[in-house]
Amino acid sequence: MASISLTDTLRQEYDNLFNTCIIIPSKAGVVESIINNINNNKSRYEAVSNLLNVPWYFIAVIHNMESSLNFNKHLHNGDPLTGRTTHVPDGRPKAGNPPFTWEESASDSLQMMNLHKWEEWTLPGILFKLEEYNGWGYRKKHPHILSPYLWSFSNHYSKGKYIADGTWSETAVSNQCGSAVILRRMLELGELKIQQTTVVPRIKENVLKYSAKKIPFGEELQVFLNKFPGIFVKVDGAPGEKTSDAVKQVLGFYLKGDPRE
Repeated sequence: MASISLTDTLRQEYDNLFNTCIIIPSKAGVVESIINNINNNKSRYEAVSNLLNVPWYFIAVIHNMESSLNFNKHLHNGDPLTGRTTHVPDGRPKAGNPPFTWEESASDSLQMMNLHKWEEWTLPGILFKLEEYNGWGYRKKHPHILSPYLWSFSNHYSKGKYIADGTWSETAVSNQCGSAVILRRMLELGELKIQQTTVVPRIKENVLKYSAKKIPFGEELQVFLNKFPGIFVKVDGAPGEKTSDAVKQVLGFYLKGDPRE
């Protein structure tokens, strides 16, 4: 089976999916809790990041997917650090003796995937490597299902998943928050800056007003703004400060009624 490469077409796909990603409202609290936990342990992710030149937030979202942010488990697959991994990939780390520190395991896992050699840390490059980390099974064998490893808890995923290595279920639903969804919310909160590749035409005028409440066409404006590189606003229909900031960035002025206008 042919390998997957990061083509311009795939870059565009990742950008489009991320730009239109909306977190399921009922899962919003869970997403916020995960992000708080990540931020509380940011220094540990940064320590490994500084050694391997892999973004700390990339390491963090993998850690959430593979071991629910538990620092007593391998980054490879969530097996306990008291021994080498026994699930795929098994026998890791090959060097050293257990018990392993989380940092030792994380470094081994990232290097095993050659992430320390990866240079395209744009948004598409990040999503490509996240999908690769989990495996290409969804894209190659079940292309009608977007990988929950990226998109679970968003409008891009509803059901279908591998319930064990190589075992597929069309009806099973992932109960984990996708890694792209976490990154999306962190960008909405202004905690990250990640380069995009998509450039879209600018709108000529804006007829919406600044509002803390949901208003007609508010969601449409926010969806449109999200198509611009570097802009990530929550699609809730209430064009408040962050939406107004995005309008300022795109058009050069704040929404009408913004106190800063």
